[in-house]
Amino acid sequence: MPILDRWTLDFVSSSVAQTERLGVRLGELLAACDLLCLSGDLGTGKTTLARGIGRGWGTALRVTSPTFTLVNEYPRAHDGRILYHIDCYRLETAAAVETAALGDILDSDGAVMIEWPERIAHLLPPDALWLTLSYLNETRRALRLTAKGARAAELLQAFKHSAFGV
Repeated sequence: MPILDRWTLDFVSSSVAQTERLGVRLGELLAACDLLCLSGDLGTGKTTLARGIGRGWGTALRVTSPTFTLVNEYPRAHDGRILYHIDCYRLETAAAVETAALGDILDSDGAVMIEWPERIAHLLPPDALWLTLSYLNETRRALRLTAKGARAAELLQAFKHSAFGV
C-alpha cells in the first residue's frame, strides 16, 4: 500500500524507462547542497535512476556508475554547478572510507547522489532524501523515498507534485 505522508513515498516503477523518467523529475528539482542516498541491492536500478537524475539536473554528460572511479562529476550546462555521483560499493573498510576523503564533496555547494550510502552513513549529514529500490521482477521495481530533514521533506513534496500531481 502506498504511503503518502510528509516524510515517505512508496510506489512501483514498471520499467527501466519509467525509473529513468522519475529520476529526471527528481533531478529537475535538485538544488545546491541537496543529498540523495540511493540504496538497494545490485541490479535494483540505482544507476538507472541516477542516469535520469543527471538528465534532469541538466548535464550534457552521460551518467554512468562510478564503481571503479568512486566519484563522477556532472556539471550543469546552464550554470556549471556540479552534481557529484559517488559509488561506495567498493568502500568495504574504515580505512578505505577515510582514504576516499568524501567529506570535501559532502561539504561542497554541489548536489550529491550516493549509491551504497550505508557504507559511509557516519559521514552523511542528517538532511538527506533516501531512495531505496527493491527488485520485484524483471521489469518492476519498488521505490521508497524517505525524507530525513526539512530540506529533504521539501524536495520530497516537490517530487510528489511533479511526478504524481499530489
